[in-house]
Amino acid sequence: MQKFANIWEAVGRGRTAAVMAAGVAAALLSTLPSDALAQARVSSPSGEVVVEVSRDRDGRVFYEVSRAGRRIISPSRLGFLLVDAPKLERGLEIAGTTTRTHSEVWEQPWGENRFVDNSFSELRVQLLERGPLARRFDVVFRVYDDGLGFRYEVPRQDELQTVRIAQELTEFAIAEEGTAWWIPAYEWNREEYLYNTTRIDQVGTAQTPMTVRFSDGLHLAFHEAALVNYSAMNLARAEGLRFRADLTPGAGEAAVVVETPFVTPWRTIQIAPTAAALYQSADLILNLNEPNQLGDVSWIEPGRYIGIWWQMHLGTHTWGSGPHHGATTDPTRRYIDFAAEHDFAGVLVEGWNVGWDGDWFGNGQDMDFTRPYPDFDLEGLAAYARQQGVRLIGHHETGGNAAHYEEQMEAAFDLYARLGVAVVKTGYVADAGQARVRGPDGEILFAWHEGQDMVLHHQRVIEAAARHHIAINAHEPLKDTGLRRTWPNIISREGARGMEYNAWGNPANPPEHEANLFFTRLMAGPMDFTPGIFGMETRSPGGVASTWAKQLALYVVIYSPIQMAADLLENYEANPGPFQFILDVPTDWHETRVLNGEVGDFVTVVRRDRRSDDWYLGAVTDENGRNLEIALDFLRPGVSYRAQIYRDGPSASWEGVREDIIIEERVVTASDRMTLALAPGGGQAIRFTPVGADQ
Repeated sequence: MQKFANIWEAVGRGRTAAVMAAGVAAALLSTLPSDALAQARVSSPSGEVVVEVSRDRDGRVFYEVSRAGRRIISPSRLGFLLVDAPKLERGLEIAGTTTRTHSEVWEQPWGENRFVDNSFSELRVQLLERGPLARRFDVVFRVYDDGLGFRYEVPRQDELQTVRIAQELTEFAIAEEGTAWWIPAYEWNREEYLYNTTRIDQVGTAQTPMTVRFSDGLHLAFHEAALVNYSAMNLARAEGLRFRADLTPGAGEAAVVVETPFVTPWRTIQIAPTAAALYQSADLILNLNEPNQLGDVSWIEPGRYIGIWWQMHLGTHTWGSGPHHGATTDPTRRYIDFAAEHDFAGVLVEGWNVGWDGDWFGNGQDMDFTRPYPDFDLEGLAAYARQQGVRLIGHHETGGNAAHYEEQMEAAFDLYARLGVAVVKTGYVADAGQARVRGPDGEILFAWHEGQDMVLHHQRVIEAAARHHIAINAHEPLKDTGLRRTWPNIISREGARGMEYNAWGNPANPPEHEANLFFTRLMAGPMDFTPGIFGMETRSPGGVASTWAKQLALYVVIYSPIQMAADLLENYEANPGPFQFILDVPTDWHETRVLNGEVGDFVTVVRRDRRSDDWYLGAVTDENGRNLEIALDFLRPGVSYRAQIYRDGPSASWEGVREDIIIEERVVTASDRMTLALAPGGGQAIRFTPVGADQ
């Protein structure tokens, strides 16, 4: 097995068109015997972030992190607890260290930023166990100016061949008290919880990303990168401010079973002086993944879509067959016509395939991914969509039954490829811990959605889809750890409380929800949140806690390369004014900037279209109205822009007239400033289009 460390020296070989420029300058600075080395140290390229590694008298190894001379992670131990062998923690010697630097700029085939800077300093610490076992492993730190990642690399050796890991002993000892935003791990509803806002020392066991803020505004986000053939990590608070990596249980005795040589996912800490700057550090997660493995990915096309979906959540139609079946031929033709008329790329239809009748939740055994219900003409509709310049978006709801899905997966992707379906929305609706996988002897086992078995399942799905030139949008998914760099057909995913909770949730999503998501869940990557609801009255008490202007702003704030206009067609047909922004806003960006924001309170984002010189702004707030002053210096100097503004009207409020929206235009330049007036629960969306040089 080739070590991931070698990948960085191979990026210049032309393995991927996504790499814009690569320059690797690797230098061996120190290789010292253990009796001459008590401590190792590495600094980020600017010297801003420093990691130090030390060993105590019992042979335990610790790391600590400082920023600008201030400790932010106190000494935190490293190691493994094994199922069938002594733990790897005591009696370790630092047998040597190596350091190197790396700097490149690479190009994303799609993303929030077209070009990504990847500049880091690396420290490799070689650890050797004293005693008769003499086991060896390395800890590798990559340190950026806005954070770090570290992982374990275990070589092949006689005493470590098949490794059964009960838990990691990796710690994160946060150095200062502060505020944490987090959702609980190991609860039945997977990642779909509202965010808790507590003191750090009141966190229980949290899913990642977990975001914290110190009293002076310094922000940290804890997550992981490159989750492959391993269990996902949660954060369990041990005592005080000390957290431990808590691996999601496996379907068997161990959390992880791997053969050496192997590497773990990167454990990541993003660090920034403000919330806005923290979001800008999200490229760190991508940089810790391997480059594109697919080569030419021009077949992956970001875009907007509509679908037969919201009506099922409203309760007017059903996924299952019967008199109110949503996925029938004539309504789907209407959606295709609407998509063609308004230049939508795709039409999602849920409930088209046999298997939705009866007990499908958490079961999925009756799902047939190649056989449509009799009232849905799959072949004819796919052909009709192609004639109209539109594609059907496929849907595979597994009910969490990964084993059953894998039995049909190749045939299902073959069918979709033949019909011209380029994107598939997968689903894993089952209680946490109740996914179904096939064990080593062919038996069906229950598994956690983010355990090693399901990690391997999702990898098989994405590789099979890639062979058929199909992109995957997973719901109830494995969390995003930046693998979309390696496999760009991971187009989007859910993995949080989405818009459907505003259809039937009790409670629905509160006004602060999107400002929480931006600085937590979205630190990991794109989310298929499905915004754009104009019908504010739903089955949920109180309806949608938002204004129309905020619904438009979400197309800019919540990034996804595929964006759904989620509402019923009649609501768009009746409101062409605000609907125009949904028609205009792109889904693929050249550049992204966060102008301001505080976790759970508000955020303002601007993004430049990858295919034009247009900029788009989205600003959202919580239950409090706000006036946000912004500078327009992101615009090109010397050029006038027409600002098409969609803002809250004077009566707008999430508890008032949510439909009150003002649409207006003005001419602006880069030297101007604007005041964004956001109603309670509201927002603002703006399109900036160049109209000519300043006079």
